[in-house]
Amino acid sequence: MPVYQYTCAACGSFEQTAPISRYADPCDCPTCGALSPRNLLSVPQLSTLNAKARAGHVINERASDSPKRASTTGTRPTGPKIKSRARNHADGSKSMPGARPWMLSH
Repeated sequence: MPVYQYTCAACGSFEQTAPISRYADPCDCPTCGALSPRNLLSVPQLSTLNAKARAGHVINERASDSPKRASTTGTRPTGPKIKSRARNHADGSKSMPGARPWMLSH
């Protein structure tokens, strides 16, 4: 639930959590119990980072299980190429000679 800011006429400002569906409703002051209206006291955060720092934050926030593609990162995989043992046939089927025949492939 989000945290909203309220202002009590007697006690001053306070913060309270409330469901999003009740964002405009007033809240009872925790000190005196008076009904207090919602108020915007803090300045919203703006994204004023430069482009490289913003891109770094996006990379850090990316889920660890999301796939990484060479075309999106602009880099190519390095190292020796591994020759595939798969054989493609004219009918579109694929076989792996010497592989385990009881295993299913994707």
